[in-house]
Amino acid sequence: MAGYRKKKLQKARKTKKILNYHKANYDYKFKNKVALITGASKGLGYQIAKSYLKYGSNLMICSSNPNNIKKSYMKLNKIKKKNQKIFYLVADVSSPKQVKKLVNYTIKKFKKIDILVNNAGIYGPKGHIEKINWNEWVKTIKVNLFGSILLCREVMPYFKKINKGKIIQLSGSAARPQALISGYAVSKTGIVRFIENLSEEVKKYNIDINAVSPGALNTNMLKEVLKEGPKKVGMRYYKKALKQKKMGGSSFKTACDLILFLGSKYSDGIKGKLISALWDDWKNWPNYKNILQNSDVYTLRRLTSKDRGFSWGQSPTKSIYDRSLAHYDPYSLRR
Repeated sequence: MAGYRKKKLQKARKTKKILNYHKANYDYKFKNKVALITGASKGLGYQIAKSYLKYGSNLMICSSNPNNIKKSYMKLNKIKKKNQKIFYLVADVSSPKQVKKLVNYTIKKFKKIDILVNNAGIYGPKGHIEKINWNEWVKTIKVNLFGSILLCREVMPYFKKINKGKIIQLSGSAARPQALISGYAVSKTGIVRFIENLSEEVKKYNIDINAVSPGALNTNMLKEVLKEGPKKVGMRYYKKALKQKKMGGSSFKTACDLILFLGSKYSDGIKGKLISALWDDWKNWPNYKNILQNSDVYTLRRLTSKDRGFSWGQSPTKSIYDRSLAHYDPYSLRR
């Protein structure tokens, strides 16, 4: 009886420890760190900048809108501590020349970069693919996809040189299709694949690269959807947007907490993942780093009939040669 009670007490203590861990907040210390944050003039980008500033980071912020980024700079400058520095630059991330200038300017001012947050993005045209403005569709790809890739490309030589760095990519809702907003959906899915690919490419370095799905935030993008109306975005998506506006949307703090975590030492070794700020228990991930990095969980993969419990659809046999080419065992993991 005593042994039973002892085991029960040990289990209760273990459960309490796990619950406390989930609720615990990390002690972020970004003093002397430099965070480069794009699209920081408003919305989530501004909140990310504010969060990093709160925990001691120096900031380089940018936006393509001169007036908005100056206003954001002035607001952030009022709440910074004496030992913190903030600089801003007007920059179009889809321009290779301007991206190069942005990164060089950051290194010139701070002598380093520790964290890159690729937040700049646009929704682009909404409607059926044969009816939307093609130039605007291409612009969406250039800003959301090419812009983020250009920034990664530009900071990579420096990160490789110092053998460390953090890249945090905002992905939107890349894990699911978004009919009638195809430019945005395609660009975000593409950048998530690039992030995983780049992470694999630089795996011998201490460079952690991850994508973040922040949740349904009430930003100017929501206003765009409501303004376009159901004819452009579809009745289902429009009703969802109305509900989101009414309920207040997802928490900016929840998204920022994850982005702080990914810029901190606590996330060292976690790389190549697509992480949901709302649905993933990322605070617990440091306990499972080895498992995470040897698995394709939290990545974009093809679902098969077997993954959904169907008995049809898959070839009954595969050669050893075919299986040897798979990145992970196709018979034990989703592809």
